[in-house]
Amino acid sequence: MADTFHNIIAGEATDAASGKTFDDLNPADRNDVIGAFPSSGPADVDNAVEAASEAFSSWSTTPAPERGNILRQIGDALTERKTELAQIMTREMGKPVFETKGDVQEAIDTAYYAASETRRLFGHTVPSELPNKFNMSIRRPIGVCGIITAWNFPVAVPTWKIFPAIASGNTVVFKPSEEAPHSATVLCEIMSDAGVPDGVVNLVHGAGEAGKALVEHPNVDAIGFTGSSETGKAIGATCGRLNKKYSAEMGGKNPMIVMEDADLELAIEGVIWGAYGTTGQRCTATSRLIIHEDVEAEFIEMIKEQAADLTLGSGLKDDTDVGPVINEAALEKISGYIKEGVDAGAELVFGGEQATDGALADGCFFQPTLFRGVERDMSIFQEEIFGPVLSVHTISSYEEAVAAANDTVYGLSSSIYTNKVARAFRAMHDLEAGITYVNGPTIGAEAHMPFGGVKDTGNGHRDGGWEVFEFYTETKTVYVDYSGKLQKAQIDNVE
Repeated sequence: MADTFHNIIAGEATDAASGKTFDDLNPADRNDVIGAFPSSGPADVDNAVEAASEAFSSWSTTPAPERGNILRQIGDALTERKTELAQIMTREMGKPVFETKGDVQEAIDTAYYAASETRRLFGHTVPSELPNKFNMSIRRPIGVCGIITAWNFPVAVPTWKIFPAIASGNTVVFKPSEEAPHSATVLCEIMSDAGVPDGVVNLVHGAGEAGKALVEHPNVDAIGFTGSSETGKAIGATCGRLNKKYSAEMGGKNPMIVMEDADLELAIEGVIWGAYGTTGQRCTATSRLIIHEDVEAEFIEMIKEQAADLTLGSGLKDDTDVGPVINEAALEKISGYIKEGVDAGAELVFGGEQATDGALADGCFFQPTLFRGVERDMSIFQEEIFGPVLSVHTISSYEEAVAAANDTVYGLSSSIYTNKVARAFRAMHDLEAGITYVNGPTIGAEAHMPFGGVKDTGNGHRDGGWEVFEFYTETKTVYVDYSGKLQKAQIDNVE
């Protein structure tokens, strides 16, 4: 019988008010039921928001460095439980343990970084236009923050939002993906054990009904979201109507440009990792290879050779390079794009099918796939597939490469391989993306750097780095007049 898990509200384990549950399944073996989790709704969200609201007064007045000490303890606890948590993640979402260990390491780095930032929640002091008057700004927490995240980085991405939020003095209601609830549960238990007071971080499991209730709740002051552009835009419309602060990190269709002067040995490592790492299930995955015609044929052969050595299997096995996709719906979506690519006239070089041999038969495995001769108007060039599918488009100049790279509604990550310094610096400005890598793939975020995109990928805010603290705080302007008389600012006193 599968284990039963709970919501965590005000430090207490609770079932969904409806009594309903959903099963969390291992994508590498759909017969492996990890557990039953609460299928929460508006009543559960109400309880969680009430708990967060009640905890806000005490937590927001806790000295920021003291909050930082707790975050540091969370980092220590994550370090101690790194392998255990990585294996939990791998079992429920599929990517190999060497990748999920990296996921935990991002959370560790984020914990320590957020802890350090609690001593640097800077405001400004500026001169007044009037005598005997002092002007400054300070940072204040927002209130209750709703956090909604995806399944592909079930520990790292939530911590990108939760840690800065609580470091800044906010309280949180966390609604993780229903595809990765176990990782979220363990993460919240670790936070509690490390000293986060009851009610500061509340966990509500469930699907769209719970997320919708969280976004629409009148006592939730801000929403941090990671997920699809379609869902993110709908949340943005609601937050706009309710005048609610909102940070969105959404889809991507990320280009890697390989110019004729590139180091191909370096580039091949980047494209294999960028396209097929995490089974292509990253918002930053390298899904478009834009390559100069002079090196295209040679580079395609290099990809074929390297991809042939990739081992598909359960991420819990040491020799696995590529794990499963998340579920049957993902298999159907990827298969649909394969058909569209072939029907549009792209050449299917390898892959293109579900992998069902032997131990793969009970899982959601898809072969690493390569399309060649992809034109810019094809769906496989334009739309986010979220699977191990790489589309190759050939160009003859830098200008053509940039035009192709920018020909998308998305703008998260981008990459260029070149040994010409001038091209590299031009690309930093020319590529329409929130992130640009030079001589590296489109993946590989660092905790102390801003993360996010432009166009349909984001709404102007960033996770990570110093900028995320600007989202999770409000600026308050303070004037201190010690002149002992009324001084009228912005009155024309000029003779």
